[in-house]
Amino acid sequence: MDDKMVPNLVPVLFPCLHTIVSSPQIYDKSLRSKALSIVYNCTSMVGAMSGVYKTETTALMLPMLQPWMEQFSSILKHPVPSEDPDDWSIRMEYGGISVIVGPLWHTFVSSLEVYVRSSIEGVEDSYDGRYDSDGAEKSLESFVIQVVVNNVKELVYYTIGFLQMTEQQVHTWSLDANQYVADEDDNTYSCRVSGALLLEEIIASCGMEGIDAVIDSVKRRISESQQAKDTGSPGWWRLREAILFALASVSEQLLEAEVSGPTVGAMLEQVLTDDMATGAPDCPFLYARLFSSVAKFSSVMNNQVTEHFLYAAIKTVGMDVPPPVKVGACRALSQLLPDATTGIIQHHAMDLFSSLIDLLENASDETMHLVLETLQAAVKAGYAISASIEPVISPIMLNMWASHVSDPFISIDALEVLEPQQQPDGLVAGSLDLVTMLVKNAPIDVVKAVYQVSFDPVVRIVLQSDDHSEMQNATQCLAALVSGGKHDMLAWSGDSGFTMRSFLDVASRLLDPDLESSGSLFVGSYILQLILHLPSQMAQHIRDLVTALIRRMQSSQIAGLKSSLLLIFARLVHMSVPHVEQFIDLLVSIPAEGHRNSFSYVMFEWTRQQGKWEIQGAYQIKVTTTALALLLLTRHVELGNVNVQGHLIKSDTGITTRSRAKIIPDQWTVMPLPAKILAIMADALLEIQEQVDGDNEDSDWEEVHNEDDNFLYSADAKSHNRPTYEYLDAMAKAFNEDQDDDYEDDLLSGTDPLNEINLVNFLFESLAKFSESDRPFFEHLYQV
Repeated sequence: MDDKMVPNLVPVLFPCLHTIVSSPQIYDKSLRSKALSIVYNCTSMVGAMSGVYKTETTALMLPMLQPWMEQFSSILKHPVPSEDPDDWSIRMEYGGISVIVGPLWHTFVSSLEVYVRSSIEGVEDSYDGRYDSDGAEKSLESFVIQVVVNNVKELVYYTIGFLQMTEQQVHTWSLDANQYVADEDDNTYSCRVSGALLLEEIIASCGMEGIDAVIDSVKRRISESQQAKDTGSPGWWRLREAILFALASVSEQLLEAEVSGPTVGAMLEQVLTDDMATGAPDCPFLYARLFSSVAKFSSVMNNQVTEHFLYAAIKTVGMDVPPPVKVGACRALSQLLPDATTGIIQHHAMDLFSSLIDLLENASDETMHLVLETLQAAVKAGYAISASIEPVISPIMLNMWASHVSDPFISIDALEVLEPQQQPDGLVAGSLDLVTMLVKNAPIDVVKAVYQVSFDPVVRIVLQSDDHSEMQNATQCLAALVSGGKHDMLAWSGDSGFTMRSFLDVASRLLDPDLESSGSLFVGSYILQLILHLPSQMAQHIRDLVTALIRRMQSSQIAGLKSSLLLIFARLVHMSVPHVEQFIDLLVSIPAEGHRNSFSYVMFEWTRQQGKWEIQGAYQIKVTTTALALLLLTRHVELGNVNVQGHLIKSDTGITTRSRAKIIPDQWTVMPLPAKILAIMADALLEIQEQVDGDNEDSDWEEVHNEDDNFLYSADAKSHNRPTYEYLDAMAKAFNEDQDDDYEDDLLSGTDPLNEINLVNFLFESLAKFSESDRPFFEHLYQV
């Protein structure tokens, strides 16, 4: 209908509708209710038109008001029946005309008795879930919600009665604490929620008169509930809980009114203290409301009372009580802990954290949010003891964050629990291992989320910490972040230049030759990720990087650190293809203390470690061995200028004891670098052959040229030392890429295309190319 149709329709339609509504002996209540609905819709349209057509609409409606007002009054003046939902439905169509306030109030008051019997006590049918043919609900609750009067004190008094929990709510919330929390937080449509909103509106509209009405009505209801308790009525707690719920729903208005302190505070202290003696299992929802009420009104209550309830809440979260009680305790803790004295927290901190963690493990959705909120308040309040609780809290929070990263509310809550524990140095070290594991093989959005919360703190640990264990963990963490975030990381902070400078600052600290070797232990893995995933950015700093690597190697006291840095040189060799000779030139141009140049130093250390089987790990062996082959194939003139450690010279003086070894160190031959590289390549091939022979007769080994076997065995004979078991195992893995590897190898090799190289084929093809390019030189090296 539009504004042109309604003026023509109303004069004809309304008399017919009035006949239907006023003839209960002819038409049933359902049809009369539909007639009233049409009257309401038409009247609403006319009301909307009155802004423009005030004179016309007044002339249209005025003659019809009187008979309709009399009819409305006739409908509403009788008490609300308990057995006739159609009667409730027809009353809801009355409109909102002021002349029927008296009958309407009678309707409101008489309906409470019906509501108590049907919905609250559940002894009569409440007709919940019933609808008419238009889909409108016909329940008593939906009728009560629409009732409004202007007798404020009586309205508030009866409204508090409507706030009592229904039997259905008690049943549902007892079975599902999550639903209890959700309904409380989300203001789900119900008589209880609508009543609370009505109280808010009464105070907003009536001011102090509304506040006085609430306080007076609360006092009356407290007296009534106490009488019910004294007489042994089993439902006495419902009204007491409704009273507290009513006060909590208008707590802000009461606290702002300045008159509430001595009145509400004293009144609540008495009620809360008396009801606290009631066992939680007997009245769980009242017990829960006691806790949340203290939290709402703590500012106007005695400190001793609030501290008593705080202590009770700490105990309650760890007790075997109904879930709603723990919900109330958590609500109290989340609001009381920030202002609590440190003494209470220090004495009970560990018990509290233990209980909250137990709750968290069994929580879901809404209850999880509440427990996390409480845990956050507890961590902030217990900041002074955060060092002792961090190893317990941080792994749980990070796991929770990872498992709920797609849920912004839970994931943010989990991270906010961690924030108070972050010292000026950043994320505490106990969490670094877990952060590293979280980003391993994680989706990019997960890596980004971890980066945003951990990158700056982790960088600060590397740059500022003197704890070598912290530095190692932080370095591994950064390596994992770069591996997972790759080039995208540069944009995540909004300043790619700042992020890149942070990366370089970390590398500079870790490569400082004056830093103890233990602090730099995992720098190789970190730098490898930088050159793999940020090659263009790192290329600008390659000379400075190589210089720093050389200085760090020369001051290193740990063989494993040297090996990891040699891996960087090997990877740089591969990245310089097809211009490997240019990388050699770069090394030659950089001086190295005690050596001809950096190339001479690097190759001496590289071949010594590779020849003594000190380079471990399938990926490391594959990259370094193939890089040596690439260096050999350049036939760079500098290769011939470098002599390196050959094989161990056996002693003729008998058994070498530990004391004799200190006096007479091992003696080694000296051999040209090209010959040593050939020997290393031959050793690698023969060790692989030994690993696979007999286990896999149809292996790739059969594809290589068996006629070169004599050369391999001849070259291998020059090496008198034998590899360790770990080296043999790594060689097997280097040959068989399908085998599982450890985490570090996985991080290093996971995204490196070199991991796809077939080591056997690569080495044999390199040997073939080298021998074909200069057969006489190859034969000469064969004889060395």
